[in-house]
Amino acid sequence: MAKVKGDIIIDIEKCKGCELCVEACSQDSLTTSKKVNSKGYLYIVKIEDNCTGCTNCALVCPEGAITVYRKTANRKEQIAKITNVTKDMTITVNE
Repeated sequence: MAKVKGDIIIDIEKCKGCELCVEACSQDSLTTSKKVNSKGYLYIVKIEDNCTGCTNCALVCPEGAITVYRKTANRKEQIAKITNVTKDMTITVNE
C-alpha cells in the first residue's frame, strides 16, 4: 500500500504559537518560526514534507489555524478543517 501524503496550511495570523500542534505531530513536521505575526506571536511553520494528513495538528489547535489536506491521484483534497472554535466546534473529516 502506498504511503499517504498530506499537507497543511497554517493561517499565521490566527496562530498564537502555543505549540500544541508541534507536540501532536507524529511526523515532526512542525516547529516555531523565528519571525512574529502581526499580533506579535511566534507562529508555527511546516519544516518537513513528510505530512501524512493525520489531522492531529488541526484537532488540537485552539485557534482553528490549521487546514489539513490529503493528496490523492495528483490532486490535493481538503479532509479536515476546524472552525468556530470560540463557541461550538465543527469538525468535518472526509474519508
